[in-house]
Amino acid sequence: MVGKDDTARVTPSSKKSKSKKKKAAEKAKDAERPVLEEIKPKAPTVEAAEELPQVDEATVGLLSLEERKSFAAKLKAAGNTAYGAKDYDKAIELYGQAILCKPDPIFFSNRAACFNAKHEWEKVIEDTTAAIKLDNEYIKALNRRAHAYEQLEKYSEALLDFTASCIIDGFKTPSSAEAVERLLKKVAEAKGKAIMAGKDKRLPSPTFVTNYLQSFRAKPAPEGLEIGVELQEESGKGQLQLGLAAMDKKTSDGYEEAAKHFNTALELDDLGEHEAFAYNMRGTFRYLRGENLEALTDLTKSVELDPSLTQSFIKRASMHLELGDKEAAAADFEKAMAQNSDDPDIYYHRAQLHFILGEFAEAAKDYQKSIDLDRDFIFSHIQLGVTQYKMGSIASSMATFRRTMKSFDKVPDVYNYYGELLLDQQKYQEAIEKFDTAVEMEKLSKPLGMNVLPLINKALALFQWKQDFDEAEKLCEKALISMLNALLKLIAS
Repeated sequence: MVGKDDTARVTPSSKKSKSKKKKAAEKAKDAERPVLEEIKPKAPTVEAAEELPQVDEATVGLLSLEERKSFAAKLKAAGNTAYGAKDYDKAIELYGQAILCKPDPIFFSNRAACFNAKHEWEKVIEDTTAAIKLDNEYIKALNRRAHAYEQLEKYSEALLDFTASCIIDGFKTPSSAEAVERLLKKVAEAKGKAIMAGKDKRLPSPTFVTNYLQSFRAKPAPEGLEIGVELQEESGKGQLQLGLAAMDKKTSDGYEEAAKHFNTALELDDLGEHEAFAYNMRGTFRYLRGENLEALTDLTKSVELDPSLTQSFIKRASMHLELGDKEAAAADFEKAMAQNSDDPDIYYHRAQLHFILGEFAEAAKDYQKSIDLDRDFIFSHIQLGVTQYKMGSIASSMATFRRTMKSFDKVPDVYNYYGELLLDQQKYQEAIEKFDTAVEMEKLSKPLGMNVLPLINKALALFQWKQDFDEAEKLCEKALISMLNALLKLIAS
């Protein structure tokens, strides 16, 4: 929509002397205004319909440049008035004549607003695309086109436009940032459904599975299932042992093998004291595969067989939360604590629940308790620092991250998260240094499946700091290529 300053707005070609920074600031401010806003003079200034110039493709070529500019301004003002009166068809006609006189991005975007009001989404896309071709940093047109794409369920296209809008205005518009988050979920859901529709349910990427498994403290194999203990492969215990060995590969094939072994172990049914553990492991992989109800059944069986296996309560609590049952999730954490109040995993995962619900003070207490019980688990330290920052305790948060970097100086996640906090404080140089460190560590430790977040964060930092769009675009392309390669490997497997 057009704000008061839109009326006097000129195209980039007539304002080359203005800095890009000032232009971006004006557009960020522009994005916050309503969809289409009338100029509000004390008395009507738009000419009567009979006094308005009549322009069509046949006559516009006869007009001088000055006449075209004058006619365009009058027609655009009349279009604004018609829009304000909700006479959208008339406004569309007037903006169309203004465009014939002067193809201005504002005129296209204003006409798109009319089509938006009429829910004619394809025409909205057509006009906003024309506006963006004339001004590729026109935030309002990007947002309007993104909205139209979303209405047509073209979520990937909508996500790209809202992301571009956020980058241009430095993530200053909450509604656009929220749209990016919303569309990321929709895109992921749509792609996930498309992949799963054409093949059997499979586990997510090995990186995802590894990260989930590592959210629990590493524990040795149950007694009697250790590598080296001789067990018959055809026995339930032997299958459990093979499953644990396959998990150690931390590859897509390894995790698929592990899931099969855990399932076979329960089918053979000679597990003895390890039956509860077997249900725990099968339930874990069912959960990762998206079979939530089956996973809940397995974990319930696990806690019935052995209530002291607190990890089963914790995992079941997370599933309850994902299904929207906060009370059941909280109850499972209480049951886990009744079994072992000194298990640091209980406090870490309960803190995650509090964090998701926005209960940051409670989350911070649980993260700290988790650290007090086990200082060697890096994720408790990182999440505590992030939570402190969310609470507004900036100094405490930064101190937590500095201590964590000293204790875990070879872990890229620490540098990436710390860089994000520095970026939020506009400490660009320091933030980029931390992102670079994280990228190099990722390349060394995971050359074929690196975490792309440091690349994306560096791109955002360069754009916000130096408005270096070209370099930011290159970094985003690298991140996108890395993600696509990972996705292709997953699909191929």
